[in-house]
Amino acid sequence: MFTCRNQSCQAQWEQSDVVIKNEGQGLLFRCPMCGARNYVERFDGDDGSVLYEQIEGRPDTGPMAE
Repeated sequence: MFTCRNQSCQAQWEQSDVVIKNEGQGLLFRCPMCGARNYVERFDGDDGSVLYEQIEGRPDTGPMAE
């Protein structure tokens, strides 16, 4: 289950309720209720399935371009 990180929202969603995509800053889903960005990390399950785990804040996308 995912929880919206927006303090005024905190809605909870199943993975099937959200669309996970990359908007250029890493994988995330937008809360269906408030639209807040919520970042996730992708993992491959032992059975080959794709799993997502919600992470705090923004993912480390590497060094900034100079």
